[in-house]
Amino acid sequence: MIEVVNPATEEVLERLEPASREEVDAAVERAREAFPVWRDLPPADRARLLRRLAEALDDEREALARIESENVGKPIASARAEMQMVVDTFDYYAGAPERLLGETIPVAGGVDVTFREPLGVVGLIVPWNFPLQIASWKVAPALAAGNTVVLKPAELTPLTALRLERLAREAGLPEGVLNVVVGPGEVAGARLVEHPAVAKIAFTGSTEVGKKIMAAAAGTIKRVTLELGGKSASLVFADADLKRAAAAAPMAVFDNAGQDCCARSRILVERSVFEEFMSLLEPAVKSLRVGDPRDEATQMGPLISASHRERVASYVSGDAPVAIRGEAPDGRGFWYPPTVLAPLSNEDRAAREEIFGPVAVVIPFDDEAEAVRLANDTIYGLSGSIWTRDVARALRVARRVETGTLSVNSNTSVRVATPFGGFKQSGIGRELGPHALDHYTEVKNVFVATEEG
Repeated sequence: MIEVVNPATEEVLERLEPASREEVDAAVERAREAFPVWRDLPPADRARLLRRLAEALDDEREALARIESENVGKPIASARAEMQMVVDTFDYYAGAPERLLGETIPVAGGVDVTFREPLGVVGLIVPWNFPLQIASWKVAPALAAGNTVVLKPAELTPLTALRLERLAREAGLPEGVLNVVVGPGEVAGARLVEHPAVAKIAFTGSTEVGKKIMAAAAGTIKRVTLELGGKSASLVFADADLKRAAAAAPMAVFDNAGQDCCARSRILVERSVFEEFMSLLEPAVKSLRVGDPRDEATQMGPLISASHRERVASYVSGDAPVAIRGEAPDGRGFWYPPTVLAPLSNEDRAAREEIFGPVAVVIPFDDEAEAVRLANDTIYGLSGSIWTRDVARALRVARRVETGTLSVNSNTSVRVATPFGGFKQSGIGRELGPHALDHYTEVKNVFVATEEG
C-alpha cells in the first residue's frame, strides 16, 4: 500500500493501493474510447465544460488548499495562492477551444489551409512539490486542445489529483476524458511512457528521470515535453536597491521549503557590495516563520520526507561555510532550517547541484561579464533574476543569460498567460500561455485544388 503522510506531523493521511500495469492499461483504454467523443464536441461545448470545472474548483478552493497543505506540508497561505492559480489556469484555457486557429497559405492552383488537431491520449506525470498546480498546467491545455488525459500524480502527494478527477466527473466531462492513476513511477509512470496508445508524455520532475523518459519515449516516437531541474541565479549588481533585493531573496529560495525547480538558489553579488548585502540578508533569513503549516503566519513548512531531509543536510555537512542559519521546529516532522552558505565558488558541489531544499549559496563576482559567465556556468537554465537600476544593463544581461524565464527586480517566474520552461537540461517545451497549446496539437496541412480541368 502507498502511505500518504503529512510531513509536518508524520501522520498517515491515507493508504492507497497502487495501480498495476493492467490498471494503467485500463485507464489508457478509457481515455482512448473517450477521445472521439471529446474531440468532436463543438468547441463552445468543450469550453463550457472547462468553465464549469473551473467553477467547481473555485467552490472547492479552501478544501483543496487544506488537503494540499496537509499532504505537502506547505503553509496554508501558500496552498491557497496555488489553488487560486489552479482555478485561473482552467478558466484561462476554457477560452482556448474556440481560438485554436489554423491558417490559409497562398499557393498556386488552389487553397491551402492548416488545422490544429489534438494528439489523442496524453500521459501527464506530475511531481510532489506543487501537485495540483502543476497538474493544472498540463491537464487544462491538454483538454482544451481536444485530447483525453491519463494523469499520474506523485505517489507521495496524490490526494488533490484524485479530487480533481471527481470534480471533473461532477462538472459533466464525459466518462474517460480525465483519468487518474496512483502508483510509483517505476510501474505506473513507466507503463504510460511505453504504452503504444499514448501519443504524448508531459513530465515535470528531475533531470535524471526526464532523461529516462525521453529515452523510453523513443520506442514509440512519442511527443515529449519536459520541465526539469534548475539551479537558478539571482544577479545582484552594486547599483541595485540592495534592501529590496535582500528582503526578497529568502522567499525566492525558501518558499515551499526550497522544493522548487525555479528557486533562485545561487545568489551572485557584485563584490563591492557583498558584505553590505550579506548584512541585509541575515535578518531577512532569520525573521522567516518556519513551523505549523496550519498557522496563517507560517512562511515555510517541512521537507517532504525524512530521506529528502537527509539528502539536503548532506550539502551542509563537514566544513561547509554556513554564513546564516534560521530556526526550525524540533520534534516530529521533516524540518530543516533555512540556511545560507557563503562565500562559495561556483565550482562547489552546493553551487552546482540542485539541492531542492532550503539552502542558498552566495557567490561574489567582479563585473558584468563575470556575472553572466557564472550564471551560465551550469547544466540548467530554468529561471532567474536580475537586480539593477540600470535598464540598459538589465536588458543586456537578460539577453545573455541562458535561461527560459527571467525577472528584473523581481523573483516571480510563473504567470498563467506567459510561457514557462527551460533551456539546456532544464527541459524541452513550454507550459502555460498560448505556447502550451502548441505541444498538445499537431499541425495538419490540407490543399484543395481549385483549377478547372
